[in-house]
Amino acid sequence: MTTVIHLARHRAAATPPTTGTPDPIQSFGDACNSLSMAAYYARSGNNAGAQRKAIQGLAALRSLNAQDAGIQNPSTSGRA
Repeated sequence: MTTVIHLARHRAAATPPTTGTPDPIQSFGDACNSLSMAAYYARSGNNAGAQRKAIQGLAALRSLNAQDAGIQNPSTSGRA
């Protein structure tokens, strides 16, 4: 009978979410990328993908707007 040696599997450690000040350049890049992908999905007929990416792009734009206005949390900006 053969002996089986089980090797430990290496897994990447989960990266904790960043808690610092968000980078406006990153938010702008996220918005451009998401909205570009939304347009691509819309042209190719993938409406669900287009909607998902458009929502992500709009969230990035809201984040960028909140950073510009100095608001830390855009979900609590007082909109009704």
